[in-house]
Amino acid sequence: MVRIPEETGPRVRARELGLPLGRFKTGKYNAITDVEGVLVGHSTIIQGAGPLKPGHGPVRTGVTAILPNLGNIFMDRMSGGGFVLNGAGEVSGMTQLMEWGLIETPILLTNTMAVGAVSDGVARYLVQRYPGIGDEHDVIIPVVGECDDSWLNDISGRHVRQEHVLEAINNAATGPVREGNVGGGTGMVTCDFKGGIGTSSRKLPEVLGGYTLGVLVMSNFGKMHNLRVGGLPVGEVLAEKFKNTPHRGKSYGSIIAVVATDAPLLSHQINRLCKRVGLGIGRVGSYAAHGSGEIVVGFSTANIIPRRTQKMVYKMKILLDQRLDPLYEAVMEATEEAILNAMCMATPMTGVNDNYSPALPLDEVRRFVDACRPIFASVKKRPHQTSAPASKERPSDEDREGEVTVSSALPTNVRGAEGIPFPTRPAPNEPDGDPEGPSGPESGGNVPPGTADPEGSSSGGR
Repeated sequence: MVRIPEETGPRVRARELGLPLGRFKTGKYNAITDVEGVLVGHSTIIQGAGPLKPGHGPVRTGVTAILPNLGNIFMDRMSGGGFVLNGAGEVSGMTQLMEWGLIETPILLTNTMAVGAVSDGVARYLVQRYPGIGDEHDVIIPVVGECDDSWLNDISGRHVRQEHVLEAINNAATGPVREGNVGGGTGMVTCDFKGGIGTSSRKLPEVLGGYTLGVLVMSNFGKMHNLRVGGLPVGEVLAEKFKNTPHRGKSYGSIIAVVATDAPLLSHQINRLCKRVGLGIGRVGSYAAHGSGEIVVGFSTANIIPRRTQKMVYKMKILLDQRLDPLYEAVMEATEEAILNAMCMATPMTGVNDNYSPALPLDEVRRFVDACRPIFASVKKRPHQTSAPASKERPSDEDREGEVTVSSALPTNVRGAEGIPFPTRPAPNEPDGDPEGPSGPESGGNVPPGTADPEGSSSGGR
């Protein structure tokens, strides 16, 4: 087996390489934990070396736990959704998630053969914490995602146990998130380099709502020649240098992504947001191969849906659909960066049968970046720039989307600031097109403030 000499410098996150990773700023930790109330914990299992002995090792696997709502997600549920780009993979509990649009358990990530054990571990944890499950309360179906780590791990040995699930949950915390060879990502490979857990976040400017969005991935997909790093065709060059290094050939792999945001979204909006994660995965080089699983789970922390209440209805804040575009762009950026963070922070690993997964050579990436730096430097980032065409004058009733806060958005002659269409036809007792009629402005009739008159101007002051 031929190995490229390993780099001796420290592993750093993708942003520290100077890569162009989008126009929006990151949150404080550049992690999914930038969304308030979201906790992340890991349990990592690394044991043994040498030939594969099923049931004995070597072991290169683990569990990653994402806990919404500071872990109290069972009693105080949240809006959730998801998307399947290619379904050669599994997220248990997703059928109910898509049907109800609710997240009500922690979200766990692990290897393919450990889904049952992890689901059982979460169920035991929740039943101990909420003894009324299955009696006073509904039964629960834990949300558990998987990827195949068999290139490095004794996957059929099923080494993940309940104690590892509890360790990941009990270790969950806010703040910086460990990345690379940790938790469920311990044995994962991305584009023939070592992959694993990665995360990133985006904080929208106040003019676009000021919302925070975070993505965490368990990245295990792709082929080296397809790899794009910050849009640069790094994989095509590295594939030649690593052509004599053995790599997994039978499996394309998969990726599970978890999206969290504090934007007030309904389930169908979260589904749409999750679709755009696929665009971020594609930016790194995935073509969603036949045997791959690109599955996304998302949730919003903005609304709490209580499990126990005496009321028949509950009120929710909802973001207008036409205000979603900045979130779509942000989730694409954060997904790309999360995958690259997983690769940049991962270290080389040798697993079963001495299968070897090299780390992404950061010095090579730096050389690409340095060569392109003059081009990057010439691009002036304008995070508040909108897609609206430049114009010296704007109609006074134009909906200036993206340049004002949602709360101060002005109504137009066809839609109010809350997105509710105004009537464009006169009421039945008004003569069609006659502003001088008995209910017209001249007669002092009662015209609701802000209602469009037949001439297209608003009768209510702005």
